[in-house]
Amino acid sequence: MSKAQATGVTEWQIQLDRFFIYLESERKYSKHTLSAYRRDLQAFSQFCLEQDQTSWAGIDEALVRRFVSAQHRKGLSGRSLQRRLSAVRSLFNYLCRHHGLANNPADGVPAPKSPKRLPETLGVDQLNNLLTTSDDDPLARRDHAMLELLYGCGLRLSELTGLNLADVDWQQQILSVTGKGNKQRRIPFGEKAAAALKLWMKARTMLLKQEEEALFLSKMGRRISNRSVQMRLKHWALKKGLDSNAYPHMFRHSFASHILESSGDLRAVQELLGHANLSTTQIYTHLDFQHLAGVYDKAHPRSRK
Repeated sequence: MSKAQATGVTEWQIQLDRFFIYLESERKYSKHTLSAYRRDLQAFSQFCLEQDQTSWAGIDEALVRRFVSAQHRKGLSGRSLQRRLSAVRSLFNYLCRHHGLANNPADGVPAPKSPKRLPETLGVDQLNNLLTTSDDDPLARRDHAMLELLYGCGLRLSELTGLNLADVDWQQQILSVTGKGNKQRRIPFGEKAAAALKLWMKARTMLLKQEEEALFLSKMGRRISNRSVQMRLKHWALKKGLDSNAYPHMFRHSFASHILESSGDLRAVQELLGHANLSTTQIYTHLDFQHLAGVYDKAHPRSRK
């Protein structure tokens, strides 16, 4: 690598590092989102450098299209490519606003479309089975309370593990939740979740080893990790003989689908889930229609041959 190329690579990395600082400090992106941006932009950077391009200003639409084609040939799905393109667009929007770039070369580049997949949900009977427990050891009480909140409040996994003791309003039975982009929302929780939480609070002292503000603790007395919640859910799904490969976000999908099915209030579901755009919530209307179509097929005399 020549001295000029090395200088270009250094300047390239400096601007990339500034972009990540901007996402973290000003946009308040979570560690998980930042990690995804880093992976996607690392792939783009690597491709550009392989094309001997060491200046952000020198990148044009043709190069971005070649990157998308190369990634597609490697087997990346349309959804993954859309995410990578979104990261590239965000980077160039930042460079245009803060570093004087004239245009965003990724603006007109589409990603291959992938077929829409409906969210996986659990049935009411499956959830009742999973949420019924007679175990009274501290870990079982903690797990029961976590699962009740995942389903009862439609929480994201990171929102659950990020809960603090001060986020629970016991009198009004409301959680204060910090969602994506550090946005706050308040969600009511029902009697079953409240009962499970109270049992956990009694057991929590058995795991507590030092002062800790987290609502849910690991067996080491620290804030529980996302990975631990995933593993504990798999443990209970296996123990309860659940056919489905259950994962935490499935509880959020089930929450949204069941609320919409009963109320038909899409706006309310949007607020409860903390979606910025109604279009994100509308995926659950397809689930609702699937349910209605299933009922029709089973019940209507003219639906069968």
